[in-house]
Amino acid sequence: MAGEVSVLIVDDSALMRNLIGRMIEETPGLVVAEKAMNGNFALQKIPRVNPDVIVLDLEMPEMNGIEFLRERKKQGIDIPVVILSSIASKGAQITMEALNLGASDFVQKPSGSISEDIHVVKDQVVSKLLGYGSAYRRSKGKNVFKPSPLEAQAPKAPSAKASDITFHFTMASAEPKAPAEPPRQIRKPGKTEIIAIGISTGGPDALRTVLSQLDADLNVPIVIVQHMPVGFTHEFAKSLDRICPFEVKEAEDGDSIKPGRILIAQGNKHLEVEKKSLGAIARLSDTPMVSGHRPSADVLFASVAVNYTNNALGVIMTGMGRDGALHLGTIYKEGGMTLGQDEKSAVVYGMPRVAYELGHVMEQVPLQKMARRICDVAKAPR
Repeated sequence: MAGEVSVLIVDDSALMRNLIGRMIEETPGLVVAEKAMNGNFALQKIPRVNPDVIVLDLEMPEMNGIEFLRERKKQGIDIPVVILSSIASKGAQITMEALNLGASDFVQKPSGSISEDIHVVKDQVVSKLLGYGSAYRRSKGKNVFKPSPLEAQAPKAPSAKASDITFHFTMASAEPKAPAEPPRQIRKPGKTEIIAIGISTGGPDALRTVLSQLDADLNVPIVIVQHMPVGFTHEFAKSLDRICPFEVKEAEDGDSIKPGRILIAQGNKHLEVEKKSLGAIARLSDTPMVSGHRPSADVLFASVAVNYTNNALGVIMTGMGRDGALHLGTIYKEGGMTLGQDEKSAVVYGMPRVAYELGHVMEQVPLQKMARRICDVAKAPR
């Protein structure tokens, strides 16, 4: 089919190569380009099969995933890489090293290096492969697969539940809509006292870009929901802290929300804000998933809107699904400012597209200009 994303599978287990291959072949828009049992074989096959995305194990003989990523960087190979490894559950530092070496994203194997229950992370895997592979094809001027209405309504995935991936197929088959009438604002925007960001697929790279470019004199706290598994946000925050002019840390319950600090929601914990007489603090909770996620950008945006009304700036960025789109509108209604990442620069134009079509985005901004626009909006006198 025209525009399908071709995937190179790199894993030393024949069983895993076959199970991952089956997941890919069952997904409209994805096709297996080739399979390799380690990094050496992968490097040999890349020039021949020219894949759009690589799914990579980290623990392999001869050339492991980290060694492959180093060699990929040395050879100037720009094909995106999604890590699918059991080591992700044992070593968040190694996973962050892989991201620092140029891997785009990661998914944990659910039960060790040979995970016969790999189907439980199917939606995560195929959504990232579709997102990064399609973005790579666009960057090379290639056609991108667009599902037919029939495929959108009945994807080949065995569990056709209302997940981000099935929602993505439905959205991808529909023509973009003009934005709805924006909500009526209760009050005029005031001085920005907090910035809230919701982001998902494509987020690790996008956040590196935005946070590293922020003005050092931006005197506004930032709270972020990045969809990421439990156990990884601590190391992810540390990696961002090294490139950002401000302190970046994984949010803990009761953390002070203050200028010069960026808080990243913990994996599997909702992040909310609470204003008290002596200042604002972060609140974490185990309440049920919202919009299919915990942490949820919708939960964060709703609490920011209630506590900061017209003194908030909400930002929705690359991600599959619709999380954050609804309550970005609550920030808008309360008199806050809202920005959304544009289609061209988003790895997956899902979350920001839904928010835009709902009329909840005041302005669409390219990734490379997002930090500048955030700073300008936050610093503007009202």
